[in-house]
Amino acid sequence: MDRGILRIGGVMAILTIVIGAFGAHGLQFVLEANDSVAIFETAVRYQGTHALGILILGVMTAEFDRKWLKLAEVFFLTGILFFSGSLYVLSVTGMKFLGAITPIGGVCLIAGWVMMITSLKKKKS
Repeated sequence: MDRGILRIGGVMAILTIVIGAFGAHGLQFVLEANDSVAIFETAVRYQGTHALGILILGVMTAEFDRKWLKLAEVFFLTGILFFSGSLYVLSVTGMKFLGAITPIGGVCLIAGWVMMITSLKKKKS
């Protein structure tokens, strides 16, 4: 197991809870005024899903190709930043042009899963 990856996954999971709670309670009126509650919730959901993905990567390093798993970690983190990050800012500010950044994050998230699957091809010896 890779404790560094596990720490990062844990921090991302904690941030998911904090950001989700802040959105539900501290930003409720802003999100409702911008008609963007669903956008914010999507960002939280994808961040949480990929925080769990990062935790899984940390466990997988004990058995599978670490090179591909580290790449998956980078893609997941980049994807969270671009996908969820752009949606967080969009939902609070209403800056629609940020929607153009979101698909870049989506592609990174998909690439992370591809890297995770690729790591399964070869077990550690």
